Amino acid sequence: MLFENKVVIVTGSSAGIGKATALAFAREGATVITNSRSECTVSEEIEALGGCSVFVKADVSTEQGAKTLVERAVECFGKIDIVANIAGIVPEGSVETCDEDEWDRVMQINAKSVYLMSHYSIPYLRQTKGCIVNITSTVAIKGVANRASYSASKGAVLSLSRSMAIEYVKEGIRVNCVCPGTVLSPSFEKRVMNTQEPEKAMENYISRQPMGRLGKPEEIAQAVLFAANPEVGFMTGANIIVDGAMTV
Repeated sequence: MLFENKVVIVTGSSAGIGKATALAFAREGATVITNSRSECTVSEEIEALGGCSVFVKADVSTEQGAKTLVERAVECFGKIDIVANIAGIVPEGSVETCDEDEWDRVMQINAKSVYLMSHYSIPYLRQTKGCIVNITSTVAIKGVANRASYSASKGAVLSLSRSMAIEYVKEGIRVNCVCPGTVLSPSFEKRVMNTQEPEKAMENYISRQPMGRLGKPEEIAQAVLFAANPEVGFMTGANIIVDGAMTV
């Protein structure tokens, strides 16, 4: 039980990578605070497995939402050991087709949420010598067409994470990233089905990974657990790439 007695917040844990991560932490003994902007059942699933979990409905892209989530975690369990910032959206569009409102929305959900959750959780992570794991993306290190706002937001998360890693290294707080390639999640499947030619779109997505398949949420979740593993305490400021060789 690698994370026994650890209290973990997982944002965006209603589905996909977030849900897989919450379940993976629970299976390793962690107490998990799950989160979504809408109702979700992952905490119930964790309890059905014999784990301990509390769900907090909150929009972590807002100051009040992030503050509420952190305060609720401390209120329930007295501490925070790990924060996994996984909440995010994947919009399409170039700088020409993306309007200002959409740009601001993407930056708020994908990047500002990481800032806000870090801002409110670091005082508690300082007490536990805890860690933060942020989700970046291959678009943060490789140019991908039709992903302007998403690329900018994930590039911001990567740079912010490295800044925080060096900022807090002397205080024992580690900050690492996990960098997924294309992952087969409910939101991804929805995007594919909304295209004019779903079958062709799926083929195109798969072809981007030299491995010849899409990633699984559970594979990304295991990378998050590795990044948070106290037995790898020498690692901070890292960006762990799990992308089927997309960026090789």
